[in-house]
Amino acid sequence: MKLDEIIQQRRSVRKYTDQPIDDKTVNKIIESARLAPSAVNFQPWKFYICRSEEAKKIVRESYPREWFSSAQLYILACGDHQQSWKRPGDGKDHLDIDIAIAVEHMVLKINELGLGTCWVCNFNPRVIQEKMALREGLEPVVLLPLGYPQVEETDGGNKKRKSLKEITEWI
Repeated sequence: MKLDEIIQQRRSVRKYTDQPIDDKTVNKIIESARLAPSAVNFQPWKFYICRSEEAKKIVRESYPREWFSSAQLYILACGDHQQSWKRPGDGKDHLDIDIAIAVEHMVLKINELGLGTCWVCNFNPRVIQEKMALREGLEPVVLLPLGYPQVEETDGGNKKRKSLKEITEWI
């Protein structure tokens, strides 16, 4: 698939089959994040592949939605504030930006590989921080449920998005 097709076809998937996902496929997804750009190339990220029943239970506890539990595994994207670049002029921490770029690389790769996911930021990070015993300074930022999408009717590819005119100003 070409990149334009991948971007157009990407959807937030909330229903997954029980088809397992092999390690080689997961590694391709993580490799796409590894290659993502980051501010000053600091790469302040850590990705946890939550595949064990114990890890999945913790992740599901942090976001107890019925649809979420059908995923085969979860990728937990964490950012390290001790490693992230801070802009000298105002101290702005670029951690969230760096994580967002890496996660979107994964989301596009996931789509290319025929799998589905959905950005999940509305989870309880304290549950993950405490129960997974993440080290100090490592912040859980995004959860990606991962699985093969259940086939269902779609909206025909029409995404509700603002027009270019609404989001652009040429100066």
